[in-house]
Amino acid sequence: MTVIEQMGAKAKEAARVLSVAGSKKDLALNSIADALIEHKDEIIKANNIDIKYGKEIGLTPSLIDRLTLGEDRIKGMADGVRKVSSLPDPIGNVISGNTLPNGLTVTRVKVPLGVIGIIFEARPNVTADAASLCLKAGNAVILRGGKEAINSNKAIAKIMRDAVEKVGLPKDSIQLIEDTTRQSSTELMQLSDYLDVLIPRGGAGLIKAVVENSKVPVIETGVGNCHVYVDKYADIDMASEIIFNAKTSRPSVCNAIETILVHKDIAKDALPKIKEKLDTKNVQIRGCKTTKEILGDDIVDAEESDYYTEFLDYILACKVVDSIDEGIAHIAKYSSGHSECIITNDYARANKFKKEVDAAAVYVNASTRFTDGGEFGLGAEIGISTQKLHARGPMGINELTSSKFIVEGNGQIRV
Repeated sequence: MTVIEQMGAKAKEAARVLSVAGSKKDLALNSIADALIEHKDEIIKANNIDIKYGKEIGLTPSLIDRLTLGEDRIKGMADGVRKVSSLPDPIGNVISGNTLPNGLTVTRVKVPLGVIGIIFEARPNVTADAASLCLKAGNAVILRGGKEAINSNKAIAKIMRDAVEKVGLPKDSIQLIEDTTRQSSTELMQLSDYLDVLIPRGGAGLIKAVVENSKVPVIETGVGNCHVYVDKYADIDMASEIIFNAKTSRPSVCNAIETILVHKDIAKDALPKIKEKLDTKNVQIRGCKTTKEILGDDIVDAEESDYYTEFLDYILACKVVDSIDEGIAHIAKYSSGHSECIITNDYARANKFKKEVDAAAVYVNASTRFTDGGEFGLGAEIGISTQKLHARGPMGINELTSSKFIVEGNGQIRV
């Protein structure tokens, strides 16, 4: 047995205990939250090693930001764990039930998925978020982070494992693969005897590799190529504020926007105001021919590839469109199906956009930055699913469950 196979076997045993752990799971989660705060200095010390390495290998400022854990972010992690502990336990909830003509009662109830594998990149807070959600839903988890955050991940995982064991649950409910080579990632994708589902969290390359190579069922979390369409009936001040927030509040996250589409009838008035706001954060605009005519030659020419790109940086593609239909068609072609927004004061056009745009989250007059499990009232999230099977959108504890049928009788046989 390899090391990872041994981890899988231990996780499977732990999952059996967690499936019937009941309120003990909340004790474990609160123990984790306390331990994260208590050991924050250890986490920050380990994180500083990762930050230094990230700078040495040339990570962009936005990726360094994703990697960094200060006291506020650690407190946020602990608060997120407590929030998960306060959520209703889905396990055992009755989904449906009825009595058949033959007297059998058939009840469908929520149960854990079992053992969940998560492959993720440079955000070490995912370690706590993912583990707490899996634990609350009665699942064991095997985490495999990237080399950029390995020291942070090791520190957080050890703290969580000790905290879980302290309240009498198996420490192997939470495990971290410390080998960050490609081989460990590949082996986890092949662990079909032990894993019930695999969830990738990261960039397009990681997600594509997992989807194409995994022998374990995959819940595909999405690349965030998100758009804002500024309709001809938009409030320009509102549009500039929403675009500024959706692009610049945290450009390195998947719910940040990457392209704006502006109706031709409002473009001459809207684009200069939008650019003036974006200039305060030095956002590079890559625009179409009409965008350049309105804003001047300092705008970079937009290439076809720019409209497909999740920049994760202070870069924004821009296109002037002739109609709402052209805007919707552009989104249909280039969108990753994550989060899409229309800015308009026209009720009918807002409804048209809501009905015709196919995405996990569709917004009217609000920033796409709200696509988040915490913001949607789900507690933390395991990721944003852009697929349509099992789960779509922010995945909270309910999306980490399955169901089983309970059938009760008094001697019935099938004839």
